[in-house]
Formats: sequence, structure tokens, C-alpha cells
Amino acid sequence: MKKTTCIGMLAILVSVGSWLALKGSHAQWLGVDETVVGKFADEAGRPARKPYINTDQGDLLLFVFLLAGAGGGFIGGYCYRELFVSKGRDALSNV
Repeated sequence: MKKTTCIGMLAILVSVGSWLALKGSHAQWLGVDETVVGKFADEAGRPARKPYINTDQGDLLLFVFLLAGAGGGFIGGYCYRELFVSKGRDALSNV
């Protein structure tokens, strides 16, 4: 019990300390697109441009994920027997 309490307190202290350290630094962390892909695109003469379909507008990105999930769920449900249900001994004897 004592060991578990010490480990839990240590984990809380490390988590809070890390959070405070990151909150205190106001540095902006750039992603891979800005740092790596952008650098190679600029070197190749293809600078960044606006996307054809801007998904940052409202809930458009959530709607796209909803459609993809519904489509994947429909296809998974349609192919459920082929994917998960065993065919029995007759199917194994033909292999």
C-alpha cells in the first residue's frame, strides 16, 4: 500500500511539474507540415497554397468523419459474415 501511494504521488508530481513547465513556456510548437514538408516544398518551388476544400469552417471536418464512419460501418456490416463468422467443418475440408 505504501509503495503504491508513493508511486501515485510521484506520478502526480511529475505530471503537475510537466504541465507547469509547458504552460510557462510560450513557445509555439510547429508540426511536421510546417517544418519538414514546407521546407522541401519551398526548395522544390512549390510554396503552400490554400486548400481546394477548406475543412476548418465550422463542423465540416466532423461531417466528413461522420460520412467516412457511416460508410465504413455499412461496408463492415455488409461483409460481416465473410470477415468474422466461421464456415464450419465443410469449408475447412475444401481447403
